Amino acid sequence: MFENKKIRLGIAPIGWTNDDMPELGKENSFEQCISEVALAGFTGTEVGGRFPTDPVILKKSLELRRIKIASKWFSSFLCTTPYEENEEAFIKQLYFLELLGANRINVCELSYNLFAKECSMFGDKKPVATDEEWQSLTEGLNKLGKIATERGFKLCFHHHMATVVQTIEETQRLLDHTNPEDVYLCYDTGHFTFSSEDAVEAARLFGPRIGHVHLKDIRRERMEAAIAEGYKFRKAVLEGCFTVPGDGFVDFMGVFKALEESGYEGWFLVEAEQDPALANPFEYALKARQYIKKMTGL
Repeated sequence: MFENKKIRLGIAPIGWTNDDMPELGKENSFEQCISEVALAGFTGTEVGGRFPTDPVILKKSLELRRIKIASKWFSSFLCTTPYEENEEAFIKQLYFLELLGANRINVCELSYNLFAKECSMFGDKKPVATDEEWQSLTEGLNKLGKIATERGFKLCFHHHMATVVQTIEETQRLLDHTNPEDVYLCYDTGHFTFSSEDAVEAARLFGPRIGHVHLKDIRRERMEAAIAEGYKFRKAVLEGCFTVPGDGFVDFMGVFKALEESGYEGWFLVEAEQDPALANPFEYALKARQYIKKMTGL
């Protein structure tokens, strides 16, 4: 599978240390994280909150372990703050990533997000944007995307649970109103699944626009409990709803086939928000790597 395709495998640091909940994995160092990434057989990662902020120091540490930076999260607030503020912060992140040799940046719209809210992320609690805010979002993404393209990057929009762009319908709306030459999708198997969507259908539907891939699995019984009981986002993480590929019910063979048929090339990044005290990061990294090899031969 993926013969003659340029596919690289990475794993995000969130399994070792959680930027949204810093108490998770506070005992795990940056050095431990990237050393175990390499030992597990991955060649890339994404920038984490505990990574050195000096790109020279960071690059040296990564090169010692033959690890590349695939991308970095960027929080946009295009619905609710002036575009200029978003652009200034965005350009700073592009500069940082340029120094590390990366060419992807994952943008997630966090206006009204419920990541830290003490309320359910389901039903009428789910964030929504007005038509005017949608226009601000898509127009802003087109501008940021053009800047990224001119600097050799792909802006990859990250649909996400507990945000205004979560479902297939919302993702379609965003892609329909953005420039396909400048705005791509950071496709996440777990977030589509948790949103009661078909991850395989999404991969087929959005294939030509996918610029980056997050491989995340979902434990069915825990997801069903989360929906039934109206979990807040952080509770879903703490209750073990998310896990690595092969440890849940996502149809990854279907996902891989759809991505292969679309001609996808780029990174596959394993990303699973778990409590490292309950799910040993190195153990789960090895599980994910072995599963991907079994499914794809990569």
